[in-house]
Parts: sequence; C-alpha cells; structure tokens
Amino acid sequence: MNTLSSSSFILSPFSLLNPTLEISRCAFHRYFRFTIHSQNTCLHSSFQNRKQKTYQFRSNYKLPKSDFSVGEPQASEDTDEDDEDDEEAAEEYDVVAEFGEEIESDDEDEVDSDESNVLEVDVNKSQFEEFKWQRIERIRNDVREYGDGIIDVDELASVYNFRIDKFQRLAIQAFLRGSSVVVSAPTSAGKTLIAEAAAVATVARGRRLFYTTPLKALSNQKFREFCDAFGEDNVGLLTGDSAINRDAQVLIMTTEILRNMLYQSVGIMSSESGLFHVDVIVLDEVHYLSDISRGTVWEEIIIYCPKEVQLICLSATVANPDELCGWINQIHGKTELVTSTKRPVPLTWHFSTRTALLPLLNETGTSMNRKLSANYLQLNSMGAKSYEDERPRRRNSRKLESDVSPSSKNDRSNLRRSQVPQVIDTVWHLKTRDMLPAVWFIFSRKGCDVAVQYLEDCKLLDECEMAEVDLALKRFRIKYPDAVRESSVKGILRGVAAHHAGCLPLWKSFIEELFQKGLVKVVFATETLAAGINMPARTAVISSLSKRGETGRINLTTNEILQMAGRAGRRGIDKRGHAVVVQTPYEGAEECCKLLFAGLQPLVSQFTASYGMVLNLLAGAKVTQRVSETDGMEVHRAGRTLEEARKLVEQSFGNYVGSNVMVAAQQELDQIQKEIQLLTSEISDEAIDRKSKNILSKSAYKEMADLQEELRSEKRVRTELRRKMEMERMSSLRPFLQKLEDGHLPFLCLQYHDNAGVKHLVPAVYLGDVDSMKGSKLKNMVVENNSFALKVTTEGDVETNPKPSYYVALGSDNTWYLFTERCIKTVYRTGFPNLPLKNGDALPREIMSAFLENGEMQWQKLSQSELGGIWCMDGSLETWSWSLNVPVLSSLSEDNEVVVQYSQAYYEAVESYKNQRNKVSHLKKKIARTEGFREYKKIVDVAKFTEEKIRRLKARSTRLLTRIEQIEPSGWKEFLQVSSVIHEIRALDINTHMIFPLGETAAALRGENELWIAMVLRNKILLDLKPAQLAAVCGSIVSEGIKVRPSKNNSYIYEPSSTVLEVINFLDEQRRSLLQLQEKHDVKISCCLDSQFSGMVEAWASGLTWREIMMDCAMDEGDLARLLRRTMDVLAQIPKLPDIDPQLQRNATAASSVMDRPPITQGRRPSDRKLNPALKMVFSNVNLRQLNTYDRSMV
Repeated sequence: MNTLSSSSFILSPFSLLNPTLEISRCAFHRYFRFTIHSQNTCLHSSFQNRKQKTYQFRSNYKLPKSDFSVGEPQASEDTDEDDEDDEEAAEEYDVVAEFGEEIESDDEDEVDSDESNVLEVDVNKSQFEEFKWQRIERIRNDVREYGDGIIDVDELASVYNFRIDKFQRLAIQAFLRGSSVVVSAPTSAGKTLIAEAAAVATVARGRRLFYTTPLKALSNQKFREFCDAFGEDNVGLLTGDSAINRDAQVLIMTTEILRNMLYQSVGIMSSESGLFHVDVIVLDEVHYLSDISRGTVWEEIIIYCPKEVQLICLSATVANPDELCGWINQIHGKTELVTSTKRPVPLTWHFSTRTALLPLLNETGTSMNRKLSANYLQLNSMGAKSYEDERPRRRNSRKLESDVSPSSKNDRSNLRRSQVPQVIDTVWHLKTRDMLPAVWFIFSRKGCDVAVQYLEDCKLLDECEMAEVDLALKRFRIKYPDAVRESSVKGILRGVAAHHAGCLPLWKSFIEELFQKGLVKVVFATETLAAGINMPARTAVISSLSKRGETGRINLTTNEILQMAGRAGRRGIDKRGHAVVVQTPYEGAEECCKLLFAGLQPLVSQFTASYGMVLNLLAGAKVTQRVSETDGMEVHRAGRTLEEARKLVEQSFGNYVGSNVMVAAQQELDQIQKEIQLLTSEISDEAIDRKSKNILSKSAYKEMADLQEELRSEKRVRTELRRKMEMERMSSLRPFLQKLEDGHLPFLCLQYHDNAGVKHLVPAVYLGDVDSMKGSKLKNMVVENNSFALKVTTEGDVETNPKPSYYVALGSDNTWYLFTERCIKTVYRTGFPNLPLKNGDALPREIMSAFLENGEMQWQKLSQSELGGIWCMDGSLETWSWSLNVPVLSSLSEDNEVVVQYSQAYYEAVESYKNQRNKVSHLKKKIARTEGFREYKKIVDVAKFTEEKIRRLKARSTRLLTRIEQIEPSGWKEFLQVSSVIHEIRALDINTHMIFPLGETAAALRGENELWIAMVLRNKILLDLKPAQLAAVCGSIVSEGIKVRPSKNNSYIYEPSSTVLEVINFLDEQRRSLLQLQEKHDVKISCCLDSQFSGMVEAWASGLTWREIMMDCAMDEGDLARLLRRTMDVLAQIPKLPDIDPQLQRNATAASSVMDRPPITQGRRPSDRKLNPALKMVFSNVNLRQLNTYDRSMV
C-alpha cells in the first residue's frame, strides 16, 4: 500500500461544509502514525494539508468553498457519447479464464516506490499551495508600486516553488513580448501553468483575461482552481447554467459563450461587446477545432477576435501545429509557436494478457516486444516453458516458435480470444506492481457498470480508507439523497467506480473528488473522461483499440489513444506513468504498435455556417431599437454586406490550408506552362527546318524542303475537301431530320471524340430540332449564349453552306445530348412511337420536352469543332424509365439503319476527298525514298516524342486547373445556402439587411438549429400552455441523441399529456415545412421534435420527485438529467429573448424555477424551496396529486 494514498486524505469529501472539522478515529490514528516520524513543521503542514485551503491569512481573502457548495458539478452533462452495443461490450468482461494461474512478472518493469521521497514532495506541495495566493498578491502590489515593467518571466516563475519547464518559459516569454501563442504539448504536461502565469501578469496590470474551455465541467473545475489562486473576488464564471461575478478580471467560460459575445462586435473593442479591458483570451483544448460537431466554434472565435487581444491557444500534441500558428498569425496578428514532445512524467506502455502484464515495446522503444508476438503466445498456449526458462535451449525454442505459427485468420482469432484477460487479472497486476490508482477506459456504459460489479468483491481499500469513503457517502446522501447511485455503492466501498454519461452529474462529481483524494483506486470511464477533466492517475488502461459505431467497429486514432494515455502520471507524485492496453478478441499487440507508430493526425477545419452565424454577421448590428420610451428615437446601425461577411468566412482554417495547396498547385502550373512553351518552340516547323538544314547536305535539304512544302500544301487541300464533304453530308441530313418532327422518335447513334482523342458511340432517342422548340429555355440559351455559337463559312458575302443546327436527344445513360448534324453517325428506323399511352394523355415527344424544360440547363461540353460540338446534361428521375428503353448498339442491326438520300454534291465531295487523300499518301512515299530521309526521320521522331511529352504536360496542367477551381472557399457556399433559407422564411432581408422579429429571436438563441427553436417559441399556441407543459414542449426540441437504453427495454417512461401531444403534432407541420425549405437550398441542419421523452420533462416540471420518475424508468439517470438541463437552458433563454410574449416569459421562468432542484442541479433542498406568490398563482391550477395517475406505457 502506498503510504501517500493511505495517509494523505483523512477528511471526508464534504468536511469543508462544516465549520467544525470532523476526523474519524481510524483516520486520526493513521495521521498520528505518519507524523510521529516527521518534524514538527511537517506535522503542522501535513495537518494543514488536510484542511485543504481553509487557512485564514488575511481578512479580505474569501475562502474557497467546497466543490459541492457553489457552482456546478464537474462532470459534463452536455457531452453525448456514442451509443455502442452495450450488450456486446459487456461480453468482453465475461469469464474467459480461471483466476489463480501463475502470473508472469518482469522485475525490470517493477516501479520502485520511494515513499519517503513522495511524501516529502507532498509536504512541500502543501506548503506551496498554502502561500500561492500570497505570492500572486505580492506581484500585484509590486506592480502597483513600481509599474508593470517589473513583470518578466522570472517574476512570474517565482509564483511557483519549482523550476518551470523550458516550453513553459518560452511560451511565457512570447506572451510577454506581446505575441499570441500556440502551445502544443502532451496531455498533463502543464499547459495550464502558462495560462495561469498570463493571468497573473494581466491581473497585475489591472486588465482582464478570458479563459475558455470546451466543457461546462472543465469550466467549473478551472473556476475553482483560479479562485484558489486569485481569490473569489477576482474570478468569475459564465456557462449556460451559471453566471458568477461576470465582471471579474479573470472570467472562465465555455467557448460557445465567448463566440456569442463576439458575434455582435467582430473586431470591435467596446464596453457593449463584453470585451472591454480584455487583453488576453485563453483557448484551452484548442485541438477541439477538429471536432465535427463543435470545431467551428474555435475557428469563429479566432476569426472574430479583435486583433488587440492576445490569444493563448493550448493544444494537445497534433501533427500540424505550425499550420495552426501560421493561420492565426495571418488573420489575427503576430503569433509564436511553442511545442514540446516531452512528458514531465515519463510514460511506459504495457500490454495485458491472460497470464501476464508485459512491456508493449522492446528495450529501445522502437518496435513490439517479441514476447507479445503471435508465435510466442502460441508457444506459451501449448504449455511450453517461458523464454527465460529456456535460455540453454534458445535455438530450439525459436525453431518451435516457427513450427507453431498460426496458420490461418481463424487460428489467430482463437489465439487472441484465449489471451483475453479478466478484469480482475489486470487489476491484480496493477495492484501488485503499485500501479494504482488507474483510470480504465471502456467504450460502453454497460461495460463500465459490468466491470464495477465484477470487482465488487475485490477489496482495494484498507479499513481506514473504507471508513472515510463511508463517511463521505453518508454526507453526500444527506445533502443529495436522490443523487446516490445505489447500484454503485458497494463498488465504491471497495475502491472501484463507474464514470459515464449515464450517471448523474452530481454523482460523477462525487466520484471525481473521491478519486482525486485517493479513495477510489479504479475508475471505469468512457472516453469522455479523457477530454480534459482533472482526474490524473498513475495508470491509464485502454480496454480496446476499437469501438462500436453506427456502421460496425471503428478503430481508434493515434490522437485518441494518446489523449487517453495522457491521463497517466501525476506530476510531483509519480516518477513514471503507465499506459496499459488490454488484449481483446479483435486486436492484439501488433495493432497497438501500428497505431502508436502511425503518427499523429493533423487538425482539420470543421468550419460550417449556422443560422445564428448568418443572422449575427449579416444583421447583428442592423436591428432597429428604441433607446428609450421617452425620446422615441431609433438607432440604425449598418449591417455587414455579403462581401464583408465573405471576407470573414473565407478566413477559416480550412481556407488557409487550402490556399497553401493552391499556391503549390499554381507554382507547379506556372512551371508546366513554361516547359510546354519551350518544348513547343522545339517542334515548330521552323525549328525542324533549322535542324534539318544543319544535318543534311545542301542538295538533300533542298529536295526535302521542297517536298515538305508541297506536302503541307496538299494537306491543307485535303482538310478543306474533308470539311466540304462533312458540310454536304450535314445538308443532306437536315431535311431528313425535319421530316421526323411530327413522326415517331427514332433511335440514333451519336459519335464524338473527347479531348484525349478517344472515340465514343452513344445510343439515344431523337427528340427534335432546337430551332423548332419555340419559346423553350433551351432555344433561348442556345441563341443567347456565345458558347453555342456556330461558325459560317463565307466566300465574299455569300454563304457557301447553310448554317448547322442543334438537335437534342436522350441517351441510354439517362443523359441529354445537344449536338449538330456532324455528330450523327446512324439513324435507325425503329424508335418510340409518338402516340399517347391512353386517350387524353400527352404525346411522348411532349412529355419528354417537358422533362427537358424542367431541367436546370447545366450543359457540359464534350467535344467542339467549327462545325459544332456535342454537349451533355444529366437527366432526371422522370427520364430514367425512358432511357432504360433505349436499346444498346449491339441489338440494332444494319438492316434497321435508315438509308439517307445524299445529294450528288455529297458524292462528288467524297470522291474529291479520296483522290486528295491518295495524293497525300503518294507524296509521303516519295519523301521516304529521298536521300536525307533517314536523318530527317530521326528529327521527326524526336519531335513526335516531344509532342507526347507536351500532351502529358497538358493533361497534368488540366488536372491542376481543375483542382484549383475545386478549391473554393470552404464555408461560403454553405453560408449562402443558409442565408437563402433565412431570406425566404422572412427572418432577414438579404438585400436591405433588415432583420425581422423572427430573425431577432433566432440571433439571440443558443442551440443546434436557432431558426427552428425561434419558430417554436414565437408560436402563439404556446401561450395557452401551463409552465410544466411549456417545459415538455421545449424538451421535445432538444432531445436529440437521448435514447432508451437496450438493457431497459422492459421499463417505463411517462407519457406527455394530451395537450402537449396536440401542440407537438401542430408544430410538426411547421417542422416539415422548414425541412422542405432546407432541402430546397441544400441545407442539412437537424430540426429536432420528439415527443417520446416529453412526458418525463413534464412530470419533473410538475413537481414529481426523482425517485418517482426513475422508478422502473427506461432511461439512464444521466440521460434524463442531460435532457432536463437542456430544457432548463432553453427556458432560461426565453425571458432574455427579444420580441417574446411576456406571458411566455413568465411561464418559462416559473417552469425553470421548479425544475432547478437536486439532483439535476445543486439548487436548494426541496424542503427549503418556497414558491413566491407569482409562482403560486401560476401553479394554482395544477393538482400535483393527479400526477400519480399519469399513464405509464411500455416503450
């Protein structure tokens, strides 16, 4: 047993709630045993350490209160987890081997525990924490007396009685130079110290600092830590649930709160913006920028933040911190990058199997430990002696390994299953090696709970620690009787607990405090715990390298596994941290090593447009407001134009990374163009002629030059004759095609050559001549768009041939084709009869013409020539069935081909063309017989090779151009789509930037779909609802992600009242209308409306107790608590929203007041709650006794 864990914590977790300190007899005995060997000073400081920051050194310093007296719970109630298959996850902890077999141990991996050393560190730490606030106060006094010029890195480092790390010093120096700073360092490396030092300097200068975190729980935790250091008067908290001392010099908040502050004052420093006197903004966990659902918030903050404010961005280790720093430097101002890959507490990787806990890596840390190979495990499973026991027969042992190598995938799977340890096996290894406390990550709620139940008989606490836990549990039960998770009590008394989103926030906070005090040795937690909550342990155990997703099992990323492993190793307590990966039926040590050596993933932009963003950027300042009722004046402030908004949106991180790609592509394109220009000059006629003159004799050159000039002349004649032949053919086809306008729709074979010279043959059904489609969109487009213009050959002022015409046909690939006569290879006799299917129906030609007109006329050019090209456009779902009836070319025989009656001029043109082609051929043969042909051919061959190279370079150039065109500003397209919805629904006029009442309400809201929530809250039907019914409706629009757990299918939930159901059904019509409008503009933002859990919200808002609601409930406590807190968040916003009916605001206040009670929040005890007269009047018509008659139905 580690002396630290058995002696450092003798107080109950809630002893700070009582003015008189109560210490159990057993704990006092332990304390006495410990201090009898210590000096008097150590005795005093150790006793003071148990008082945990309750010293009274100055009268004006407010004592920090207990974790459960003010503020909100530490656990994150807003973080939704993936709902894996809990049943399957729990099966991983079924009995797979009998415990009691011999455990293999490596002495070299044993952790030497120098208890006296660690105790000395703990004593010093307690002395340091005792005077930390005094050191900060001293710096503030010195600055007031001598000015802020005395603030330097050494002065700030003096706050701490240990030597700060190099990366911390570099970051503080960069901050003091006035730069923004990006810090990328491993988890638990001490990045918060940089923010704390910046806060010391900022507060000493009399300015303000904002500290943002991604989670409410993390904000509450940082609030307590900063209160300990700076005093409660100087620290405030702003979350969706709490607003404490919002004008404080150090203000802790969630990132969404700061983003909403910045919306109204992009780039502006004013008292109205909330950023007045703010010098520094700290963005903790900035690697959340890659989060799919919330990453856009971090980008928006950095984009909107005034350039005068310094940014301190704290990130876990990622692959591209330089790109993040470069982006901030470009859009915000001078930014310096500080990186560190060194952990303050070294981390050792282990792998747990059924019989042993082995090092995962070899001695050099460059590859997998050979003992974990499949061959070695197979050898051991056959009963062979260990490698260490077989040293004299080492060669034979290796030979045996190769003989027993798993021969198939099935054998490997069976081998893995045989090596899967029980939970108790791995826990026993950790305990015997002094590797506790541990955080054990399991990607399933039920898996966590099953693991706790499995260890309920495994005693990890001594009698004194069990007494402390029992005392803490009793006090917690007295204060929050409904928050106790009875199914976990037995485990907690044994030193094990579960921590996941299915637990109540209060209970999770209780578990966290016990764990921090060393009274819980193993916490089974989901991956949410790795997101920054301060629960450092000696060991982090990762149960699997994959987790269940919607499409099956998905592998963890390197970033995720390192984030979880980062919880291991407590600075100042542990000499070494430990990360343990457990063998599973799906993965082994090989997969783990591949993941560790795969490298980190880069930050990826998730910038997306939302209704709140668009409304606040375009019209946030364009609201007509009355200054006061007395003067009747109106204030008009100009809203941002689309161009101004575009400049902001295009500053996203994704655009910065994309622009770098674009720059590189453009540079390569310029180089290719120069090379093409150089190579083209080398194969010109002049260049070839010049080379020939240098190589050939004068007579040979003269003969070759004359023949080549003659050949070029004859080729020009051949080209002209071919063109004339094509024109005569087209002239003969035109009358034939015109005769088909009123007849059946024949099948055609279209032919064209693409840009690469590849010939294509397309079967199609002929529709008609574009010129005959009077008033059609297609005809207007062909006439007005210069891209479709056709050249007409003239001799003098007389046209030699009639102008080509455009025709349209539907291909067998459901593609419309627009073409001239030149592209028609064959016309067939068969086709669609132009007859109605039944009397009264339209003709097929009319139906297909209507389908064509309904298209968006987005034509793509396939081939082009002076005689006209061919264009294509995708067909629609309606034309699909028609295209299926177009036969393939192989089924159309030559007998079905229409014999076109060509003119005499056409046949004469064909004969002339053949004669000229023969003449060119004879001339080429004559050239081949000349004296200098061989040398000349070498020159020509080189020119042909150069032409091929030019062709490849042009193809590469085309691909680069396409890529550059595709790199469009990320977010702007979505921004325009969202703005179109807002404009059409009359929330904002995009042209005048006038915002309407619906838009005002939506702009002031926080939520997933602000526009939808605003539409609900502005609906007059809500005015007739009672407070509890209003809460139920609000619950229905924020219940996304809340589910009934599979393990509780035979349980119940409350059904909503009939009034609530009627309102939700009425709102569903509006929801469908909004979804249709969003689909029209390709906007994909969810509109939640689900009555399944509204009854639960209504019951709680009506006054039912937690025990009554949770009796046989089909929901996890944590899920219901999260739903109720979301509902309370919406209700709390309603009184602050503009243009909302006062009656609705009063009802929202009443409902929120009733719902704000334990165990959902740390509100007053139910016995202490008294309704004020206004609330009594509101609830006068509610008979709470009738709630017992609520319908309860099977889910």
